[in-house]
Amino acid sequence: MNKHIRPESSLGDDSSARNGSEGHWGLSAAEVIASRRAHGSNVLTPHERTPWWRKLLSKFADPLIVILLVAAVLSIGISFYEYFGLNGGSTVFFEPVGIIIAIALATGLAFWFEHKADREFSLLNQQNDREPVRVRRDGHETQVPRSEIVVGDIVLLSTGDEIPADGQLLEATQMQVDESSLTGEPVCHKSTRHDEQDAEATYPTDMVLRGTKILEGHGLMCVTAVGDATENGRVFTETQIDSSVRTPLNEQLDRLGLLISRASYAVAALVIVGRVVMWFYSNGQWTLDNANPDNFVLFLAYLLQSLMLAVTLIVVAVPEGLPMAVTLSLAYSMRRMLSTNNLVRRMHACETMGAATVICTDKTGTLTQNLMQVVEMKMGSQDSSLQPDERGQECVFFNIAVNSTASLDGDKVLGNPTEGALLLWLRSQGVDYQPLRENAQVTEEIPFSTERKYMATRIADPDSAEHDTLLYIKGAPEVVMEMCKMEQEEGLLLSQWQQRGLRTLALAHARNYEKPVLDALVAIADPIRTDVPAAVKKCTQAGIDVKVVTGDNVLTAAEIARQIGLSTHSILTGSEVAEMSDEELRQQARDITIVARARPTDKRRLVEALQACGEVVAVTGDGTNDAPALKAAHVGLSMGDGTAVAKEASDITIIDNSFASIGRAVMWGRSLYRNIQRFILFQLTVNVCACLTVLAGAFMGTDAPLTVTQMLWVNLIMDTFAAMALASLPPTPTVMRERPRDRRKFIISTPMWHFIIGVGFTFFVLTTALLWLFENAEISDIRSITALFTSDSPLQTGGGAGHHLSEIELSLFFTTFVMLQFWNLFNARAFLTGRSAFDLRGCGEFLFIVVIIFLGQILIVEFGGAMFNVEPLDFSQWLIIIIATSPVLIIGEAVRWLKKVLS
Repeated sequence: MNKHIRPESSLGDDSSARNGSEGHWGLSAAEVIASRRAHGSNVLTPHERTPWWRKLLSKFADPLIVILLVAAVLSIGISFYEYFGLNGGSTVFFEPVGIIIAIALATGLAFWFEHKADREFSLLNQQNDREPVRVRRDGHETQVPRSEIVVGDIVLLSTGDEIPADGQLLEATQMQVDESSLTGEPVCHKSTRHDEQDAEATYPTDMVLRGTKILEGHGLMCVTAVGDATENGRVFTETQIDSSVRTPLNEQLDRLGLLISRASYAVAALVIVGRVVMWFYSNGQWTLDNANPDNFVLFLAYLLQSLMLAVTLIVVAVPEGLPMAVTLSLAYSMRRMLSTNNLVRRMHACETMGAATVICTDKTGTLTQNLMQVVEMKMGSQDSSLQPDERGQECVFFNIAVNSTASLDGDKVLGNPTEGALLLWLRSQGVDYQPLRENAQVTEEIPFSTERKYMATRIADPDSAEHDTLLYIKGAPEVVMEMCKMEQEEGLLLSQWQQRGLRTLALAHARNYEKPVLDALVAIADPIRTDVPAAVKKCTQAGIDVKVVTGDNVLTAAEIARQIGLSTHSILTGSEVAEMSDEELRQQARDITIVARARPTDKRRLVEALQACGEVVAVTGDGTNDAPALKAAHVGLSMGDGTAVAKEASDITIIDNSFASIGRAVMWGRSLYRNIQRFILFQLTVNVCACLTVLAGAFMGTDAPLTVTQMLWVNLIMDTFAAMALASLPPTPTVMRERPRDRRKFIISTPMWHFIIGVGFTFFVLTTALLWLFENAEISDIRSITALFTSDSPLQTGGGAGHHLSEIELSLFFTTFVMLQFWNLFNARAFLTGRSAFDLRGCGEFLFIVVIIFLGQILIVEFGGAMFNVEPLDFSQWLIIIIATSPVLIIGEAVRWLKKVLS
């Protein structure tokens, strides 16, 4: 032994505890049964799965779907009246069938995509309940399945074991436990000695927890909690609590549905009142003549007709395609986000990420690589006390290889992560540790303990024939340097490293029993992922506040925050958070940048406090300790290699474990919201035009300008095709230069209102003028309209209001109406992009659908015949209509160019 090392330390850290191990006989068979009856089995209660039919029914609770259901019922009633009362044909049922199909598509698609995602996302419980566990019962060692462990059991623990339940250590020899799944700490020393208890540790030093793993050492524990009563079980249970957080999109669609229903009811009431007033006005009296029953019957018939017209207007006003557009947009984004390593489990999470204002992120495995590495090593130099020659470097290599209990399996570290980091560094220097370890003749070992804070290994000097020995020492610098000569330079260097939150080690050696010589100082850390700083910067530039919430100590957490570019001005510990009331935490929540030594409950409380402040919160994490916060957040993002509990609690899994993928998810979410806005813009413009046309027609007494089958095609364009076209638009990177939208602002912005009302009213004027022209003139083709305005002869009327539209007039009106919407679809695509409508890069799917709409219109007009009440148009008529309606796009493009120039 070296005289500078205390001889008594060679006994190890828990020799006194081992002396009493034979006294732990374990439970008897009767005590096992009684304990299981009292405390339950060691099984986590699984999530209660919602039956598929309930999931399907829940889709009908959407406010827009409710409006559609009401519209469908009213439309069915009208159709039955027209069929049985007015002897209408079977075509009267096309409208309700169309609405029902829209409902089925919207609800069915949403259900199918989420159900499919659930099946793909299903993960086996991280606990293998049948895995054997070594226990002592009735004084004998035996093995039982993990699920049969009970409170009071004596469990034998060895290196590599996953701890089956919570328990109190009875014995612990050189025990290091990986608690990163619960606390974020990859290495926690465990001991039964009173003088080694760490007051700052998240959990007591003599306590081990279910789901954590023994890195090295062995011991004995008495089980104190099983199943749901364990710390792991409590976290798992919290993830099953439904926080009932409404997503920003839910709130906006609720408001939109309320607006549409109120507006349609108001206009419908206006129709009824207006038509009743017109009745009395046209009859020249303001009271009913009770002496004339026919007059009263005629009024009732007229009133019923007015009611039907009002209901028709309500049906027209309802944007049947909006739920489907939202579903298609979410489903499309869900599929495309998978290609960017974002596996989305819950569809609305796609859009909610775009509204995120705060991201609370874990450190280990999310910001860092969860792989300890040597980041700096100070070896010998001429002006330091470190060994300067090649012998010193050789001693460093031997120290790392021989004086260690860890090993490597490829790139995987087996054993202590800190020692594994040294072995990985050694390999990076081109040195294989295994031959050095295998050829070394070990004569004496002193294992590491928190009391000694170092470990030492003595080997025979292979280059000496005098039976000389070499002692290799590795441990805390302050202890190792006390054995060696120490210069001021090394003290300053260590101070700098420690202020940066790095783990430090000192390596030394001694020949025989001479005074040790310091060979190297080492700084070890779990390095940040290379793409994280840029990804965090991208998020902060997008107006998103990033907060670090970790189980690590304050120095480490602050250093990680510094490296990724975050402020460290407001740091709290988990204990400080726990001492705050909910109101105090809410007041400080926005200012907090780092929470260190955080427990699961602390993370969840911070998330809830931020939500109470009106923030849209996303939480990232990979451990079981992150699960409650993942569940409580608006969007929970788990890592691909995270625990099953974390994945189960999350909405999105980042497959490549990259924080950069979170930035891409935000971009997709913001672009998705824009696409939904574009569809609303497009459809409500059509609805304004349609409602005003119906309203005007009610007072003008004109024929319905579009037949039922034509309306079905128009609805197909407005709903399904427009939804598919606008949902397929690619994400726009420019959205990441903007701040998150205010979740309280209505989904229809002021520019959208200007567009909807302005363009909708313009379309109404154009279509009403065209309808009036067809009602008052005989039109044989589109060229005859031009002749009316170029000829000096007066307008030749065709019988005034009593004139019924011919099939050629219906064809012209139908095609003109569709082409107006066709060109407006390009305006909707370019809305808020800052780009020209002709800039169609990355819009291949949009163009494909636009071509289908155009060809579909040609096929219907040319071959629809009696079914669509149309006559074929020749090439010149098609050309005139296309050119005559194209100013919709040309004027829109001019307005966009002018806005761009003025801005």
